Formats: sequence, C-alpha cells, structure tokens
Amino acid sequence: MRSIEECTDLKGARVLLRASLNAPIVNGVVSDGIRIDRALRTINFLIAKGARIVLISHMSDSAGSLFPVYEYLKEKVSLTFVNDIVGNIAQDAVGSLKDGEIVLLENLRRNAGDKTNDPAFAKSLASLADIFVNDDFPVSHRSHASVVGVAELLPAYAGLQFLDEVAGLTPALTPNSPSLAIVGGAKLATKVALIETLLKKYDSVFVGGAIANDFFKAKGYEVGLSLVSENDTAKTMLGNSKIILPEFVTVDGPNGRRDILASEVGKNEVILDIAPASVQALQPIINASHSILWNGPMGNFEKGFTAGTDALATAVAGSSAKSIVGGGDTLSSIQNLGLMDKFTFVSTAGGAMLDFLANGTLPGIEAIEKNS
Repeated sequence: MRSIEECTDLKGARVLLRASLNAPIVNGVVSDGIRIDRALRTINFLIAKGARIVLISHMSDSAGSLFPVYEYLKEKVSLTFVNDIVGNIAQDAVGSLKDGEIVLLENLRRNAGDKTNDPAFAKSLASLADIFVNDDFPVSHRSHASVVGVAELLPAYAGLQFLDEVAGLTPALTPNSPSLAIVGGAKLATKVALIETLLKKYDSVFVGGAIANDFFKAKGYEVGLSLVSENDTAKTMLGNSKIILPEFVTVDGPNGRRDILASEVGKNEVILDIAPASVQALQPIINASHSILWNGPMGNFEKGFTAGTDALATAVAGSSAKSIVGGGDTLSSIQNLGLMDKFTFVSTAGGAMLDFLANGTLPGIEAIEKNS
C-alpha cells in the first residue's frame, strides 16, 4: 500500500485528504479530539511539503456540521472553512488555495451520494484535486465515494495515521500464544464474523457486554429484560471450549442495582454490565497471556455502567502482554483512566477494526492498493 511519504513532489499539488474528524461534539464544542489530533500528522506533513490541501470528512449526523471541528483545528493549524462540498463555493475556495494552505469542506454526509458511492459525486470530489490521500481508517470499511470512489479516479495514497492503524492492528491477526481476545458491545450479528475468526486464532475468547446476554440465553439462563438478539449463533458457538463468559453481572430491577451470578438474573431484571468479580476471575488468564486483543465495552455506557469496562482496562493495562485495543467506548474508558500509554496499540476505529480483524483487509485498503 503506497504511503503519502512516497510522493516526492507535492509542492503546489492539490491533495484531497480524507481525514478522521468525526469527533464527539457537545454544545457545539469538540469534546474529544484524539482522532483529530492524530490526523494532524498527515496534515502537517502535507503543509510542510507545500501541498494545497482539500480536507474532507463526515459527521455521523447527516445534518451535523464540521464547523466545530474547524473551530478546534484552527487553534492548531491555519485553515479556512466553507459550508459547501462540491458546489461553486467549494470550487472557488479550492481554486484560491496557495501552497501549504488548507480548506475544510462541509460534512460529506450532507450529500447522499457519498454513502451510495455515486459515480457523479465521486467525480465531483475528484475534480477538486490532483491526488487522493486516505487517512481515515475508521471509515474505510465502507465503500463510500470519499473512500473508494475517488481512489479509482486519482492517484491514491495512504496517510500516516491510516498506516499506523494497519501496522498497529496487523499483529492481532497472528497472536502469540497464550492469547486472549475480548469482545464486548451490543448486536451479536455485527460481531459474528469477528468471533468466528478469533476462535480460530486465539486460545481464549472472553465475551462480555450485551452480546454476552445471547450466550446466557443460549445456556438456558434467565436474562429478564436484558437486551438480546434474535440469533441462534450463540447456541452454536457455545460448543467451542475457547469461549469464556462473565461469571458475575451487574443488574438493575425491583431489588435495586446488584452484582449477582449470571445464572441468578430475575425475570424483571436487566443485565447492564459485567461485575468486577468477573474481571477478577479472568485475571489469571490476562496475566498469563502474551497477546491480548480487546474491542467493545463490557457495560451500557449510555446509562453510566462503566465499572466493568474500567476494571478490565486496568487489568489489561497492568499485564505484560502485547495489548491491542479499540472501539469508541473502550477508548473513552482508557482515556478517562489515563491509561493510553499502557497499551501496545490503541485504535481509534470501531467497525473498521472489527472488519479488518475478521477479513485482514478493508475496501479502503483495497482501493489504495488497486490505484497505487
């Protein structure tokens, strides 16, 4: 995969840079700038080379604006912002760029053609630049116009953060034994391919979060009002001796919030987290592991159930294993605990991390390799 560092003459070149700027915004202010801060490496590299940078990204909310991101970025680099993507305003702004200057275009999701990989939209984006750089690994599991469409129309390169993500996650594809994989979050259907892959490569796979509820149900346990999916995959996977489930869970219900055995959940209770005792039970395996991979929270973050995830983060951070972790809520826990430097690699990706680990590649990677 071709790195932007291999492009020898960038001075005066118009570079369409797909960066990872989809940061949480609270009351109009960027509340967590880790993705943006990591994107600055490629941005500053291009500035130093005298490129004319056309910066594009998206917000999860199609109606949202990248203006708060501009407000955050302008404290770190000089740039302008236009409330347009491929229209006349954007074209004029790009045409006015001088060497080393940046224009940030509006939220790509405001144009439906991005998600559908509309050829006309991809062509319009490509017309703004001479080369394309993808530095947005977290969205590169999607075949969007700004990820794969423009890569078919322009010379394509990987950005520095993109390459760091690939390099950081690749060791997880071939772990050193004894190895432990930890999978959390919700929606078992989105994790099936990953879990199946991990069961082939890892010695133990600990399943937590809401997806553990499906396994509890498959074991015949009462799960009460807990979130479960209509999926029989958990029952099939239970036959694999590598699967480890939490022994203790935190529930809420008529008897209040309490930590109990997973087999003792009442009909009117809801499982909202793994209990600290489950992490304690997993501790010997954590301590013995040479490789640990972790994606997804252990509890319902939206409702403030973070204790299980925090306890697990502390346990993994204290191990001597090569540890690779990722996922939005997992990342939040690690940041809040001040443990970022205690892991071998921390990915900013969620779904892209899952797909890369399951398949060993992504549409965004293949698009760059195809047009390199």
